[in-house]
Amino acid sequence: MKVKKGYILLTDTRSVLTRLIRLYTKEPYNHASIAFDPELSEVYSFGRKSERNPFIGGFVKEDLKSRLLVEANCAIYSFEATEDQLDKMREYVREMAEKKSQYRYNFLGLFGFIINKPIDRKNHFFCSQFVASVLAEGHVLMFSKPLALIAPSDFRNLVNFELVYQGRLMDYKANRKTLKRNQKLNLMCAKTKTPTLS
Repeated sequence: MKVKKGYILLTDTRSVLTRLIRLYTKEPYNHASIAFDPELSEVYSFGRKSERNPFIGGFVKEDLKSRLLVEANCAIYSFEATEDQLDKMREYVREMAEKKSQYRYNFLGLFGFIINKPIDRKNHFFCSQFVASVLAEGHVLMFSKPLALIAPSDFRNLVNFELVYQGRLMDYKANRKTLKRNQKLNLMCAKTKTPTLS
C-alpha cells in the first residue's frame, strides 16, 4: 500500500496561556495541531474558539491568518502513514468537527499534566492530547504513556517524525505558494514546449 504523509504543526503563539505553559515546560513550542497536506490547507487542534477569550476553548479548525498564528514561530514535522491510516484519522477528525459543540478544552487536564496525573474527561482535550489521539486512532503511533500526559515537545523527539521546516509560519505559507506557482509554470512550459528533432 502506498505510503503518504501527514503533518504536525507546533507553534509558539506568544499568547498569555502559551507563555504561562512555557514557564513550566521551558520548551519553544507549546501548541500542537495536525494537518494532512504540506500546504496546511486544513489544520485541526483544540484551542481557543475566540481570539479575544482564551478561556472558551474546544475543537477548532485553525485560522492560519489569525492574529495569533500569522506571526507565530513554528516547527513542522511530517510522519508517514498508509492511505488507510490517513482515512481513519480524517474520519475521526471529521466526526469530531460535526459534533464540535459537544467538545471542550481540557483545562483540568493541563493541571493533571503539571502534577503528572492524567485527567481524562469525556469529550475534553487539550491540543497535544488531541493530536496524540488522532495518531493513535490511525495506529500511526501507540504511546507508552497516557494521552493526557503527552506534551507538544513529545512530537519533536519521535524518531519516525521528520522536521520539515522551522521558522515563521507566515514565511512557510508564502514559500509554499511560490513553490506551487513555480511548479505550475514549469508544467505549463513543459506542455507548450515545441519538440525538437535530433
